[in-house]
Amino acid sequence: MSDSYIQSRVEGPLLFVTINRPQKRNALTPQMMEDLAVAVRSADDHPAVRAVVVSGEGSIFSAGIDLMSLGESRGESTLNLGRWTRRFAQRLQQTLNVIEETEVPVIGALQGRVIGMGLELALAFDLRVAAEDLALSMPETRLGLVADVGGTTRLARTVGPSRAKDLLLTAREIQAPEALQWGLVNRVVPAAELMTSTVALAQQIAQNAPQALGMAKLIVDQGDGLDKHSQMALERWAQSHLLATNDVQEAVLAFMEKRAPKFTGE
Repeated sequence: MSDSYIQSRVEGPLLFVTINRPQKRNALTPQMMEDLAVAVRSADDHPAVRAVVVSGEGSIFSAGIDLMSLGESRGESTLNLGRWTRRFAQRLQQTLNVIEETEVPVIGALQGRVIGMGLELALAFDLRVAAEDLALSMPETRLGLVADVGGTTRLARTVGPSRAKDLLLTAREIQAPEALQWGLVNRVVPAAELMTSTVALAQQIAQNAPQALGMAKLIVDQGDGLDKHSQMALERWAQSHLLATNDVQEAVLAFMEKRAPKFTGE
């Protein structure tokens, strides 16, 4: 990584990626976002990694974008503000797309407050585990802006248009129980158990066949918005590929021998 704000390590089948800027409430700069995406995507190049856990150091997962970094990013650009903003937003959108499109499942461990771009980042994860103290918000409209890094798009696809509008138009915070009810997070656990519970979920996922995990992600993500028959075609395509893999043969053999399968991703 280009700085120490994004740290990563591999432990067994898991890749841990940490936002390590607690003194700034884990506020995100564009460079941090890109470093985070590189770290997460590296899971696809590491045969032993079966799941990624993303967390934030300290009491807050992320307070959103570092506003000071916006001025620094614009720098001496000769583009007019509108064109520069569109290019800047596209750069960050593409960064989150890299995280979302990583074949290895990505799980976020969320605590404290998750604000603005912090929530946009979390929405790019496959699953989200929340501490009981979690508070989520998209406050952009309070600043005369919109959530432009995939925030409105992913939020609506996650919780539905009506609930997305509730959060976006009011700019209010919602707490962990409501976020769970909405499907915005997948689990709510005591704060002291956040990492233990997130790791347990990641390890449960890591027991399954890697290619099947990637295909399941692809079908859900790429199938969103498709008609029923087109999405079913994706299912058929994925299954026809998976049936020819060594992992399927291993799963059948393990079942017959009454043992846990040893998947290789081949």
